[in-house]
Amino acid sequence: MTEQIQKRLNDSPAMRWTALVLVASMMFFAYMFVDLMSPIQALIESQRGWTPDVFGTYAASEYILNVCGFLIIAGVILDKTGIRFTGELSASLMLIGAVIKFIGITDWFQTTAFAEWLNSWWVALPASAKMASFGFMIFGCGCEMAGTTVSKAIAKWFKGKEMALAMGLEMAIARVGVFAIFSISPIIADSFGSIVAPVAFCTVLIFIGLITYTVFTFMDKKLDEQIGATEEESSDEEFKFSDLGKILTSRVFWVVALLCVLYYSAIFPFQRYGANMLQCNLDGISAEAASNIFRWFPIGAAVITPFLGNFLDRKGRGATMLMGGALLLICCHLIFAFVLPETKSAVLAYSTIVLLGISFALVPAALWPSVPKIIDEKILGSAYCLIFWVQNIGLCFVPKLIGNLLTSTNADNPAVIAAKASGADFIPYDYTVPLVVFACFGVAALVIAIYLKAIDKKCGYGLEEPNIK
Repeated sequence: MTEQIQKRLNDSPAMRWTALVLVASMMFFAYMFVDLMSPIQALIESQRGWTPDVFGTYAASEYILNVCGFLIIAGVILDKTGIRFTGELSASLMLIGAVIKFIGITDWFQTTAFAEWLNSWWVALPASAKMASFGFMIFGCGCEMAGTTVSKAIAKWFKGKEMALAMGLEMAIARVGVFAIFSISPIIADSFGSIVAPVAFCTVLIFIGLITYTVFTFMDKKLDEQIGATEEESSDEEFKFSDLGKILTSRVFWVVALLCVLYYSAIFPFQRYGANMLQCNLDGISAEAASNIFRWFPIGAAVITPFLGNFLDRKGRGATMLMGGALLLICCHLIFAFVLPETKSAVLAYSTIVLLGISFALVPAALWPSVPKIIDEKILGSAYCLIFWVQNIGLCFVPKLIGNLLTSTNADNPAVIAAKASGADFIPYDYTVPLVVFACFGVAALVIAIYLKAIDKKCGYGLEEPNIK
C-alpha cells in the first residue's frame, strides 16, 4: 500500500500569508475606526460640546461591556465554536456599533425627539456623546473579540512556522490603520466641515473588513477538512469550562496579564489625547499639523515590529524585549511632560513619537507570541480573552481618569479660562499631570517585566528561547 502524504493549506507560504492579510485587513479597518475621533478632538469640542471629561467617557465606553464580563464569554465562544464563527460574530458587532455611533454623530440625530430625551438625563453628557458611546460599547465588544480571534487564527495557521513574525506583521498592518486615520481624519473633516464624514468613511471600511474575514473563513474551512483527514481529535482535547481554572490559577498568566494592562494603559489612552497634547505643548499648532506628527507613532511600530518578530522567532529574548519596551515608554512620556513644553521643538516631538513607536513594537511583538508558550492550545482563546479582559479594565478607566485629571488640573489655568470665555476653537490644556501618570504606568510595567524574566529563568517557560525549532 502506498502511503499518501497530504500537504495542508498552511504548508503553502502563499496560502498562509494570504490568510494573514485577510484577517489583518479586518483589524486594519478596526484600528482606523477606534482612533478616528482622536485627531479631531478640538473640532468635536467646538461642534458637539465634548469637553475633555466627556471625551474621556466616550473613549472609556469602548471597554465597558468587555470589563463587565463579555470578554470572558467571548473566550468561551471562541474555544467552543472556533475562529470562523467567532470572527464573523465579532466583525458583525463592530459593524452594528459603528452604524449606531455614526447615527449619534449626525446633525440629523441632534434634532430628533430621541436626542432631546437623551439630553434630559445625565446632562453632563450630550446626547451625541451618549449615542456614540453606546455604539462604541458594541463596537468594542466586537473589536476585542476580533483581536483574540485573530491571535488564535495566526497561532493555528503558523504553528511551528513564523508565528512571531506573522503576529508582528498583523500588528504592523493594524497600526498602519492608526497612521492612516491620523493622516486623513482631519483632512476629511476639514473638507466637509463636519466630524460626520470621517465616521461615515470608517463605517464603510468596517463593512469591507467583514467581507475580508468572510473570505478567510472559506480558507480556514478547507484547512480544517485537511486536518480532519489526517488527525483524530480525541474527546479529552476538547475545551471544558473547568479548563478556565487552569488559567486563573496560573501565576505566570497573571504576571503577563498585569504587564499587559499596565503597559497598554500608557499607550491606547494616550493615543486618544496624543494629537491634542501636541497641539497644547507646541503652542497651539493646528489639529492637522499635530496629527501629522503623531501619526508617525504607529508607523515607527509598524516598521520595526516585523523585524522584531523575525528576531524573536530565530533568536528569542522575549522577556528582555518586554523590559526594553517599558523603559522606552517611561522616557518618552517624561519627555512629553517636561522637556517638550519648554523647548517647543517639533524635531523633539517627531523623534520622541518614533521612540514611543519602537517601544510599542518591542512589547506586543514579544508579549503575544509568548502566550502559547505558557497556555495549552485548546484553551488558548480563553487565555487571550482573559488577558484582554484584564487589559480592558485599565483601558476602560484610564481614559476617564485622564479626562478628569485634564479638566481638574486646568480648572484654574488662566489660558484655558480665557480661551473658553472667548469661545475659541482651541483650548490650551496643560498635560503635565496626565503624562506623569502615563509614565508611572510604565514604571510599574517595567517592574513586572523584570519579575517575569526571573520567573521564566526559574521555571523554564522558554520566553527567552526562539520560536522556530
